[in-house]
Amino acid sequence: MSTSYARLDKDQVAVLLIDHQAGLLSLVRDIDPDKFKNNVLALADLAKYFKLPTILTTSFEDGPNGPLVPELKEIFPDAPYIARPGQINAWDNEDFVTAVKATGKKQLLIAGVVTEVCVAFPVLSALAEGYEVFVVADASGTFNDITRQAAWDRMSAAGAQLTTWFGVAGELHRDWRNDIDGLGALFSKHIPDYRNLISSYSKAAAAK
Repeated sequence: MSTSYARLDKDQVAVLLIDHQAGLLSLVRDIDPDKFKNNVLALADLAKYFKLPTILTTSFEDGPNGPLVPELKEIFPDAPYIARPGQINAWDNEDFVTAVKATGKKQLLIAGVVTEVCVAFPVLSALAEGYEVFVVADASGTFNDITRQAAWDRMSAAGAQLTTWFGVAGELHRDWRNDIDGLGALFSKHIPDYRNLISSYSKAAAAK
C-alpha cells in the first residue's frame, strides 16, 4: 500500500534517543559496534546542527542496562533527560511523554536499543497518538538480522517510516546552498569517504 510523501520538516521535528546505554550497547550485533556508535553520534550531531529539540532517556540504568553513553550527555547538556526507574516502554513514563509533548512537534525521529523493544514500543505508542514517526534504522540496534527485520516489519505496518541518519540530514537540509561547510564537516566527521569528497572540493574551491 502506497502512502503520500510525509516529508521531514526541521521546524516540526523532535528527536528521541532511547536507551543508548553502555550495557545495552553490548547487545548490538546487527551492526558493527564501532559503526553503530558512530551512527548514534552522527544522529546526535545532526540534531544539534539543525537545532532539533532532543530528549534523552534511559531504562533501569542502576541495573545491568548501565549508564547513558557519555558522549550524548556531552552533546546535549541541557536536554531533557528522563531516567526511567523501570518502564520498558518509554511511552509508559509520564515524564517522558510530557517532555515529548512539550516540544510541540508533530514529527518524531526515534532511535534506540534494542530495536524490537526500546524502539518499537514507543514508536507504536506515538503512532497511536497521532504523531508522524520516523525510525532512524542505523542508529538503532539489536541482537541479529531476524529480530531487526521483525521489528522493522511491525513498525512499518503500523505506519512508521524507516530512514537513516544520512537520509535524515539530506531531507532536513533540502538545499546545499543553505550551507556547505557546516554540514560537510559533519559528514566528514562520521563518513571517511565523505571526508575525501570534501577535501577534494575544498582544494578545488581554493584553487579558483
